[in-house]
Amino acid sequence: MDSLSRAQILIEALPYIREFATKTVVIKYGGHAMARESLRKQFVLDIVLMKYVGISPIIIHGGGPQINHIMERMGIRSTFIDGQRVTDDETMSVVEMVLVGTVNKEIVGLINRHGGMAVGLSGRDGDLIQADPMKIYRYTGDERPPEIIDIGRVGKVVKVNTRVLKALEDSGFIPVIAPVGVGPEGQAYNINADLVAGAIAGELRAKRLILLTDVPGVMGAQGTLIPSIRASEAKRLIEDGSVTGGMIPKIKACLKALRQGVEKAHIVDGRKGHAILLELLTDAGVGTEIVQ
Repeated sequence: MDSLSRAQILIEALPYIREFATKTVVIKYGGHAMARESLRKQFVLDIVLMKYVGISPIIIHGGGPQINHIMERMGIRSTFIDGQRVTDDETMSVVEMVLVGTVNKEIVGLINRHGGMAVGLSGRDGDLIQADPMKIYRYTGDERPPEIIDIGRVGKVVKVNTRVLKALEDSGFIPVIAPVGVGPEGQAYNINADLVAGAIAGELRAKRLILLTDVPGVMGAQGTLIPSIRASEAKRLIEDGSVTGGMIPKIKACLKALRQGVEKAHIVDGRKGHAILLELLTDAGVGTEIVQ
């Protein structure tokens, strides 16, 4: 690439940098972007660059593969319902150990080694993520009450203590959050990272919500990427069964954030290098944007 092409890339990014400067961007980090070393470094460099040009990133990370690995070694079976991990007390102990004690610290360390100032948190810190138990309802017919499925210590976000995050942002730190919530009696809850990201973005009225995943984005009926979709259409894709599994909580997280005032939400292919910068700071983007 010649010097003129490099300059044109910077000029293309300029209006986006101006638009997002001083604004909060909430990012859910997970999937292959966490698993592959080259992508981990590119993600971290994206975050550090965002911070240096005046954007305030907040990271909520997953850790499903890491949890699965430890559970397999311990002989504990994983079960999922509608994209949610069924979580008994034993599973909750593993989840908290892996997410808070290992994954979170690794991400924080990597950001700090590359010039950022990151601080690791879980939802228990400062009552950051307050949660209640989540129930899944299955409808069995118009004349019957829904079946209620108990999925254990899986939580839903009921409140976010935004003061903790604002204090860190104002001091120049990058919050890195493990999606473990705290219940009314101080008990830990396993919360889907996408839903945590959506709740935090909504409470902060973030400029953008970005969810990294292992698919190109939201796919249409013909198996092609939908670059942009309205919230009403995204909701219909869940209702008619076009969207299943782990994409359900992702779209629900986006819809919740949009209802609370987030301008746009993005579901982005984290397998692409520098996916966040490409989605935020270029004309084309690399995923699906969801808008009201």
